[in-house]
Amino acid sequence: MLVGRVSFYWARCDLLYLIEEAERRLKIPESAISQLYHLVAFKIRKPKTQLKKGMFVISIDVDVGCSELGIRHRGKNDFNIHPYFSEYAVGKMEEMALPFFVDMFETLAVPVTFAFRGECLDIDTTTVGLVLDSSVEHDIGSHGYSHRRFEDLSYSDAETELNRTSVAMRRCGIIPRSFIFPRNSVAHLDLLEKYGYKSYRSYGNFIHDRMQIEKHGGLYDICPSLHLCRSANALFLKRILDVAVEEKAPFHVWFHMWNFSKYERCERAQLESIKRSVKRAVFPLLEYAREKVNLGVLTFETMLSAAEKVESARVLGQ
Repeated sequence: MLVGRVSFYWARCDLLYLIEEAERRLKIPESAISQLYHLVAFKIRKPKTQLKKGMFVISIDVDVGCSELGIRHRGKNDFNIHPYFSEYAVGKMEEMALPFFVDMFETLAVPVTFAFRGECLDIDTTTVGLVLDSSVEHDIGSHGYSHRRFEDLSYSDAETELNRTSVAMRRCGIIPRSFIFPRNSVAHLDLLEKYGYKSYRSYGNFIHDRMQIEKHGGLYDICPSLHLCRSANALFLKRILDVAVEEKAPFHVWFHMWNFSKYERCERAQLESIKRSVKRAVFPLLEYAREKVNLGVLTFETMLSAAEKVESARVLGQ
C-alpha cells in the first residue's frame, strides 16, 4: 500500500512538471492543462467513494446576486468579491446571466445547487425568484451573508453571518441545507450543523480535487472534482465524466457565472461572451451527461440530494 502511494506521489509530481512545461512552452490555456491533469489523476487514483452508479453534481457560487449591492457598498466590499471586477460589475453580470443558466438547465432537466449570498436576498429577490420558479427542483444553498472568508471570522461573527442568511432566506420561503464557503475558506463546521446544514463543498485545487463524498459529524462534504471556466474543453470534460461512470463515483464541477466571461467594456458583450463559452463547452457536457442518465448509468444530483443518497445508503448498510 505504501509503495503504491509513493509511486502515485512521484507520478503526480512528474505529471505536474510536464503540465507546467506545456503551459509555459506551448501556451496552452490553464484550464485545458487542469482538465488533462484531472483526467490522468482520476484514472490513476481510484475514487474512494463507490456508488450504485455515477453521480454528476453541479454547484454555482452566486457571489453578489444583484448590482444594487455594489452601489450600496460604494466599492468598500470589492476586495471580498473579486481581485479585478467590482462588486457592482459581478452583481450586474450575475443578474444578466442567471436567466440564461436557468433556461439551459430547464431545457435539459438538470438540477443544480445555486448558492446565494444572503445579503442579496435582503435587497432584491429577483434572481433567486428565477430559480424558485423553475420547473426543475434546484437546491438553493447559502454562500454566506456578506461573502467574507470564514477563516477570517470569529465564532461570533460566523454565527452572525449564518443567522442573517437564514433570516433573509426564510423570507423567501427557503431553508438552506447546502453551504458553499465564500472563497472556499472552510471553517466553523460545527456552526453549519447548528444551523441545519446537511452538505458543504470543501476546498479544492489541482492536488486536492477528488471524486469523493466524505462525512464529517452530521455534515457531508461533496468534495469538488473540477472548477470550470471559459476555456474548458468539452472533450476532456466528457472523458472525465466517463471515469465517474466507469468507477461509479461522484463528479462535482463548480463555477461562478462570471468564470465564462472575458473582460468587455459593454455589459451586454460580457453576457454574450458567457453564452458563447457555455454553449461551446458546458452545454455539450450536459447533453452527454443526459445521454448517460438515459442509459441508467449516471444520475444528476444536487449537493443536497447527493448527501441524502449517501446517507440513505449508509443507513441501509449498502
